[in-house]
Amino acid sequence: MKMGRIEARALAGLTLAVLVASGVAPYDRLTWWLETAPVMIGLPLLLLTHQRFPLTPLAVRLLFVHGLILMLGGHYTYARVPVGFWVQDAFDLARNHYDRLGHLAQGFIPAMLAREILLKQTPLRPGGWLFLLTTSVILAFSACYEFIEWAAALAIGADADAFLATQGDVWDTQWDMFLALVGAISAQLLLARTHDRQQAVARV
Repeated sequence: MKMGRIEARALAGLTLAVLVASGVAPYDRLTWWLETAPVMIGLPLLLLTHQRFPLTPLAVRLLFVHGLILMLGGHYTYARVPVGFWVQDAFDLARNHYDRLGHLAQGFIPAMLAREILLKQTPLRPGGWLFLLTTSVILAFSACYEFIEWAAALAIGADADAFLATQGDVWDTQWDMFLALVGAISAQLLLARTHDRQQAVARV
């Protein structure tokens, strides 16, 4: 199943509009650049490759949602997103957990993209090996992202605090990777059948 041209253009336009809006007076300009870089890279890449390598509607919609999460976090910084404070107050939590949502999404949404690429570009078919390799790709991606955060901390020192969003948690890196793992497993368990149906329709 291919996404309709109108919906695809609407999602691309909305992404660009939100990106511009998120860049208006962000809390920390450097953090905004760092957090929204995946959107700035990913959107042009999708536009350039959509004819040769069209993604399923499910993958495109999920990537749009992921972009919104990244851009909101970029504007406020992950430790200061208002919805995170609302949840913190409602459940009497010790910290703003928006960054936890971000890392859960970092596993959940890219898992469907990795799964789609593996299905289209390799001999793999739905089943245990695809599940294992998709999960492994996401764990590797999450670990690499932690390397990027580490490099940012070494390069720019205290100015990277807003990007790291550790909020004093010494286990933040481990939580980030664990939540990405949970997200990757959950996405495949919940969405694999829908994903397979859309790809089957696209091949007809």
